[in-house]
Amino acid sequence: MKTNEELQKDVQDAIKWEPLLNAAEIGVTAKDGIISLNGTVDSYAKKMEAETAAKNVDGVKGVVEKIKIKFGSNYNMTDNDIATNALSALKLNLAVHSKGLTVKVEKGWVTIEGEQAWNYQRVAATNCVNYLFGVQGVTNNITIKPELHTDISEKDIEFAFNRNWLLKNRNIQIAIQGNKVTLTGTVNSWYEEKEAERLAWNSKGVWLVDNKLFIEITHH
Repeated sequence: MKTNEELQKDVQDAIKWEPLLNAAEIGVTAKDGIISLNGTVDSYAKKMEAETAAKNVDGVKGVVEKIKIKFGSNYNMTDNDIATNALSALKLNLAVHSKGLTVKVEKGWVTIEGEQAWNYQRVAATNCVNYLFGVQGVTNNITIKPELHTDISEKDIEFAFNRNWLLKNRNIQIAIQGNKVTLTGTVNSWYEEKEAERLAWNSKGVWLVDNKLFIEITHH
C-alpha cells in the first residue's frame, strides 16, 4: 500500500499532467486511499477532469470532491442561454439521438432527460454538455431502452471481461435478471470498476447495470 504522502504526490502529479489542469490551483489530501480535492476552477469540465484524474491513480479507493466553479467577472450567461447551447450541442453530436431529449437548467445545473438505445449515447450526451460555458453541473436522467428486445448473454459479458487484460483475472460475478445486469466481486482500482461497468453496458439487451464491485487495493 502507498503511504498517504505517496498517494497525495501521485494524485497531484496526475492532475498537473492533464493539459486542462496544469495551471489550476487544486489542493489534494490523502487518507487511507481516500482523496479530497479542494480549490477553484473556471469550468465544470475542469472540475470533472480533476476528479477523473484522481480516481485513475493507482491506490485511490474514492474521491471527495469539493472543487468550486467560479466564472470570470464578465460572466453573463442565463439559464436560458445554457439550455439553448445544451440543446444545440446534443443535436450536433453524432453519437446522440437528440430527438426526444429534454434539457432543464436551474442556476447553471443542467438536467438531461429522455431515452437512448445505448449507454454510450447517454455518456456522449453528458460529455458534450460538460464543456459548455456556464455549466455548474450535469445530472443525466436518460434511460436506456434498446431498440431490439434481446436476451442478455452472461457468457458474452464474461468473454468481454476475459478479453480485457485488466479484468481477465479479476473476481467478478455476473447476475442477470430480465434486462438488468448486476456486477459483484472485487477489482483493484476505480478504473477497473468503471471499465467492467462499461463493458457490461455494451451487451445487447441491457437496460440497467447495477455496479456493486468493491475496490480492494492488494498490491504494493
